[in-house]
Amino acid sequence: MAAAIETINLTKTYKTRGGARVDVVDNLDLHVEEGEIFGFLGPNGAGKTTTIKMLLGIIYPTSGEGFVLGKEIGDMDVHRLISYLPEKPYYYEHMTGMEILRFYASLFGIKDDEKCQRLLEKVNLASDATKTISQYSKGMQQRIGLAQSLLNDPKLLFLDEPTGGLDPIAHIEIRDLILQFREEGKTCFISSHELSDVERICDRVAIINKGRIAAQGPLDELLKGGRIEITANGLEEPFAHSFRDTLPSAIVSFSHGRLILDVPDEIDINPILDAIRDKNGQVASVIPRRKRLEDLFVETISEDDPKRAREDAARKKEESK
Repeated sequence: MAAAIETINLTKTYKTRGGARVDVVDNLDLHVEEGEIFGFLGPNGAGKTTTIKMLLGIIYPTSGEGFVLGKEIGDMDVHRLISYLPEKPYYYEHMTGMEILRFYASLFGIKDDEKCQRLLEKVNLASDATKTISQYSKGMQQRIGLAQSLLNDPKLLFLDEPTGGLDPIAHIEIRDLILQFREEGKTCFISSHELSDVERICDRVAIINKGRIAAQGPLDELLKGGRIEITANGLEEPFAHSFRDTLPSAIVSFSHGRLILDVPDEIDINPILDAIRDKNGQVASVIPRRKRLEDLFVETISEDDPKRAREDAARKKEESK
């Protein structure tokens, strides 16, 4: 597929007051395909906002290249084909939903009340079109923002924390709208801390940390490497602990004849089950646990941060008890 976004060694450097150079974004290679929902993740201060501002042409890179819809970043022709919904959009609270859309439509030279009405219906705000923004809930304000972002029929939408701070029902409504955008052939570039939402709707993700891409690819590929938990009863302690030698990647817990064995899901567990039965043990349960995006995120960030790595190892040790 064609690339909606492509960056090559994209770098943004600032100078501190002391004259030191700081690479906020460091040799970023990013690839977003047309028609996909792409999640852009990272801890606070990782370089997400700076990257988005460069892609939007708000700030310019220090070095490297970036292309949006086949044009160099900053190309004015591209601005007509993209849209951006910030994390905290500002609206005139005395205006109604319809007046907001009319106002922003006028900035594009659009004078089409029918289009504004269709967009209100699309985001399920038609019955609230005459209410003022001050009367809108946070979820309603997010939906009017999505309607606003569609006024110019964009091919590419940049969405910054689109579900942040929403109640569960509003979460579902916004997620469904974003999925609908993909069905219409639009590309969505989403920056978010809501990892469960990203896991549900995104096709591919990139995790940025300290200005560099730490992981990138299709979500189903990145989330390979789950675990399987086997619980068995009626076993002797020496046999249970023998798995520590035969399966170095396993997490072994044993107490009062009860064995809990946690192994990577790529391991063939049939020999393990046979060995347990040969020792007259009873297999109580076999529970597969798929890897979650939260697990991937913590593992990826921890690799770049020794303190995080120690805390993560301690957490996993505690969970295995």
